[in-house]
Amino acid sequence: MRRMLGLARSMLIYWRPGRQRGLRTLYSSFVSAGDLVFDVGAHLGDRTVAFCDLGARVIAIEPQEDILPWLRRRIGRKSGATLVKAAVGRAKGTGNLLVSDNNPTLSTLADDWRKKVVRQNPSFREVRWNRRQEVRVTTLDALIEEHGEPSFCKIDVEGHEAEVLAGLSQSIAMVSIEFVSGTLEIAEASINRLESLGHYEYNAIPGEKRRFLWEVWQPPDKMKDWLAHHAIKFPSGDLYARRISRLQDTTT
Repeated sequence: MRRMLGLARSMLIYWRPGRQRGLRTLYSSFVSAGDLVFDVGAHLGDRTVAFCDLGARVIAIEPQEDILPWLRRRIGRKSGATLVKAAVGRAKGTGNLLVSDNNPTLSTLADDWRKKVVRQNPSFREVRWNRRQEVRVTTLDALIEEHGEPSFCKIDVEGHEAEVLAGLSQSIAMVSIEFVSGTLEIAEASINRLESLGHYEYNAIPGEKRRFLWEVWQPPDKMKDWLAHHAIKFPSGDLYARRISRLQDTTT
């Protein structure tokens, strides 16, 4: 019963009226028909559906057993959507997913993040992770090898974002990662990883808003300064990275 109630609560949040329209408006500025998009941490499929409605081909990656039946039904009617039952990390293998039955979209592979965010972020004080689920873990490199290089990769994996990027050995044109107040060092580590693969400019969207903070995208040092001194006032949000250029191959 608790699992059903938790899933129903999440559906009310992520499938409330008007949300899809707002997501399509946001993503339409950089997702076009025919694009390949990775949705890492697809959860209840709200963003996968928005990408599909924009005409993109979407690889939706989600490991949670309780969410998968809903996700299959929801995206099964969408052409261009492929569901991958897995988590994503720095290496292939298996992992222990810490599951919150009351808040299934907050389930995570990041045990240290789970412990810290409860202490540091008031919005997580009542969250409890009550069981573990062994899941298959793949990598972004493996997904690219199988499906192709995406033009956009959305990563929302509850504190595991830097580990996901650790499994990537080439730059991607555009990436978004979730940031969470109290654990902002993960977002900074993600920027450092992206900058090791290419040159990027950055923007952010606090919370569930649909508008970027800045009209002019920021260099990495400015983005990290904002994370260090200003992001703490937002419980969470998404950081966006847009590639300017690839790093030159120094081996040639």
